[in-house]
Amino acid sequence: MLIELDAIDLVLTIVLMVVAISVSRWQQLGLEGQLLISAGRALLQLMAMGYVLELVFTINTPWGVLGILLIMVAIAATVTRNRISQKLSRLFALAGGSLLLTAGLTLAYVTLLIVQPPTWYDPQYWIPLAGIIIGNAVNGATIAGERFVNAIETNRAEIETHLCLGAAPKDAIALHRRQAIRAGILPNLNQMALVGLVSIPGILSGQLLGGVNPLDAVSYQILILFSLALANILTTSLITAGIYRQCFTPQAQLRV
Repeated sequence: MLIELDAIDLVLTIVLMVVAISVSRWQQLGLEGQLLISAGRALLQLMAMGYVLELVFTINTPWGVLGILLIMVAIAATVTRNRISQKLSRLFALAGGSLLLTAGLTLAYVTLLIVQPPTWYDPQYWIPLAGIIIGNAVNGATIAGERFVNAIETNRAEIETHLCLGAAPKDAIALHRRQAIRAGILPNLNQMALVGLVSIPGILSGQLLGGVNPLDAVSYQILILFSLALANILTTSLITAGIYRQCFTPQAQLRV
């Protein structure tokens, strides 16, 4: 049985952040402003999302679902571009294309072949799964992208030495690219190693709180974990490949 939260419950929920801010002030952490701004943004963003999703669920058309997905990808691409310190040209397009391709393929496979909702565009499944997959892919892409550009800048002399010795650009940065991809996928590996033993993921917890049968909730969590792993490794591979191509001239010279 799902226990709905009313306005009083939400006020009591806000008290949690008030206590957190009070603790920060008591311990002289200087985080009061950041906590207040972050809490305010989260509250406004989630409330706005709730109203938008309620409208999309009510309209229930493929165009509404597609519009939400494109907005999510655009925002995710912007975040990825902003979090990678090296401002390469076409980074927004690279991030957006990588996220759209990997998230789209993963979502289509999961939704149409595994979940199989009554209507193929059912927003109840597409939008929540898209949010999980795209959000996780953004984290992997930013970690891998930032790690990769920093490795290229830090090891510039080593890479140029390989180039002088006749190595192709792809081979000269292969080790740093592999390490960047591993760094991007590592959070997923840790999550899969600890799930069910140390941690209960938020999605699984939410389903259990919503009254879903535990075995059904676990099945969906397995589906989500494996989907995240696939989308993440594809996204990190694509974005590092795109960054690598922007870092070299057609004459195989290092740009950055």
